[in-house]
Amino acid sequence: MPLDSKKCASDHGLYVKTNDYGDFLILCLYVDDVIFTGSNLKMIGDFKHIMMKEIEMTDLGLMSYFLAIEVIQGDDGIFIH
Repeated sequence: MPLDSKKCASDHGLYVKTNDYGDFLILCLYVDDVIFTGSNLKMIGDFKHIMMKEIEMTDLGLMSYFLAIEVIQGDDGIFIH
């Protein structure tokens, strides 16, 4: 279980971590890929730092494709198709 997060009951590759302030971190694992997002930039940065120390991981920046899904991120929102 990644970093004391809770596994989603309906999806075995989805984990959620929360803190006492209502912040959250969502992790999605698929084979050897991981995508993550959250409401707190420090939680995101801490997770990325810990994971890069523990395993060989490359930060590809903002997501643009995942499992044949195109993701466009801009000031006006996030569009998935």
